[in-house]
Amino acid sequence: MQIHASCAARGGAGVLLLGPSGTGKSDLLLRLLDHGFTLVADDRVEIMDGIASAPPELAGLLEVRGLGLVRLPRTVAARLALAVDLAAPPERLPHPARHAETGLPLIALDPRCPSAPARVALALACALGHVTLQAGVLVA
Repeated sequence: MQIHASCAARGGAGVLLLGPSGTGKSDLLLRLLDHGFTLVADDRVEIMDGIASAPPELAGLLEVRGLGLVRLPRTVAARLALAVDLAAPPERLPHPARHAETGLPLIALDPRCPSAPARVALALACALGHVTLQAGVLVA
C-alpha cells in the first residue's frame, strides 16, 4: 500500500509521520535528521509487510519549504515501529492507540513544538522496549 506520509528511521526502526499537506511532516523529518535519524521517504511511503520504503521516483528526495527538493542520503527500507499523527492534538496522558491502516502504535504530536524530535526519539525507544513508559499511549 502507498500512503501520503513521511518516514524516518533510526537503528533500522521506522517512524511514520502522518498528517494532511502542510502539517509539518517534511519539516519534522528534516529536524529528525539532526537527531540521528535517516531519511526513508518523504511525501509518499510504500508499505509492504510492515516495511517502509520510498517510491522509486521520490527515493532520496526531501522537500524543504523555501529551499526546494534536495537529494539526501537515505535508508532504502525500514521496519515500521511507530506512527506519529501530526494533525491530532496531543493529550497530556493519552490512552493506548493504534494506527487503523498499519496497526502501529500511534502517538499524537505537535510538530512545531521545539521538543518534537526528542519526543519522537523517546517514543520510538519506548515502542522498541528500550525505555520503560510507566503510563501513557504505548502502555498496554
